[in-house]
Amino acid sequence: MKNIKDYQHKKILVLGLAKSGVSAASLLHHLGAFVTVNDKEPLEKNPDAQGLLQDGIKVICGSHPIELLDEGFELIVKNPGIPYSNPLVSGAIQRGIPVITEVELAYKISEAEIVAITGTNGKTTTTTLIYEILKADERKNPLIAGNIGTVASSVAQKATEMNQMVIELSSFQLMGIQEFRPHIAIITNIYEAHLDYHGTREEYAKAKANITKNQTKNDFLIVNDDQSELKDLVSFSKAKIIPFSTTRYIENGCSLYDGEVVFLGESIISTSDIVLPGEHNLENILSAVAAVKLMGVSNEAIRKVLTTFKGVKHRTQFVMELEGRKFYNDSKATNILAASSALKAFQQPIILLAGGLDRGNGFAELVPSLKNVKALITFGQTAEKIEEAGRAAGIESIKRVDNVEKAVPVAYELSSPGDVILLSPACASWDQYKSFEIRGDIFIDAVHKLV
Repeated sequence: MKNIKDYQHKKILVLGLAKSGVSAASLLHHLGAFVTVNDKEPLEKNPDAQGLLQDGIKVICGSHPIELLDEGFELIVKNPGIPYSNPLVSGAIQRGIPVITEVELAYKISEAEIVAITGTNGKTTTTTLIYEILKADERKNPLIAGNIGTVASSVAQKATEMNQMVIELSSFQLMGIQEFRPHIAIITNIYEAHLDYHGTREEYAKAKANITKNQTKNDFLIVNDDQSELKDLVSFSKAKIIPFSTTRYIENGCSLYDGEVVFLGESIISTSDIVLPGEHNLENILSAVAAVKLMGVSNEAIRKVLTTFKGVKHRTQFVMELEGRKFYNDSKATNILAASSALKAFQQPIILLAGGLDRGNGFAELVPSLKNVKALITFGQTAEKIEEAGRAAGIESIKRVDNVEKAVPVAYELSSPGDVILLSPACASWDQYKSFEIRGDIFIDAVHKLV
């Protein structure tokens, strides 16, 4: 890593812990900053804070006292999940104190080339595909980081010029960048999401577009050419635009032609050889192929991965087959579009498990995708709203349960051989579970208990 002096002797507040806050605090302490950590969890229940305290870092726990802003901090590193409406954050902005997220720190210290991926859907699959393809090419040494589960500022500390950092980024993280500049950036797509955090679709989209705000003519921006809104959104970018499309051939980008994935006119792989299911995954594949081809990866490495890669955990993940029923875990489907994409991937009758955090939206947009759903099991805050969509779609068998664990045996009872039992909630998990990963793991455990 680069041993930078940018933060030496500066008073810096790390607001909110979890993995990103712990990494940021430890890194800044190592770089010579005077670090204060503030987390709402009480110290006695906060092992992360206790560990930082033992390392000699000042820790304030139990609340977010507004008086902290009087201590003369020169920078705040904010946990991405803390909204900008938080009084400490909004107060800092009013006072002119910069507020960043830890991905900015990762960029400042990284010696590796950075490939950054964002978008509403497909981020994790695209990130994983790029990482796996780079790994399959023996000339590359990729590292994977970001919103996919490994904190970028931790990974960046290990990165050298021989590495390539592949980072998945959320809109929350991208709102907190200053100089962050990936050599290759990808925006998979833009749809309405996280309005409870951003307020409007326009603000959400603007946060996503931050991924390219510091790019230059020597960098690349890979964008979904099938979305006119996205093309307009990034029209300010100085990077070289590499479009991709699943609907038409693009000579200067990555697209489909005559059953082949084609990049800059070169045929890479036949779509019939790709094992990753679902039309929506073709978008992810095209953007990933564009990225690795720009990095000089061999077609052999691309084919090796795309002929074996079956998906990422919690993303239309095949769990098992039991008595002719196939179980799929798509817990990452935290919005309507993602759930619709998963539903369209199957031709068989579906028993759908759905529900979760109520963000105020309705589910009328889900109705056209429910044509193959023979039974609907709902749970969580949005159970009633999703049931309304189910009735509008003509689903006769609708059951409500307390949670995902209880939904699985009910779904099995309603199913027949040849059916698909699909967890694709169309909602975030936070009303009942700390993360979509925990929700998905509970689903998997419940499925295995049927045996």
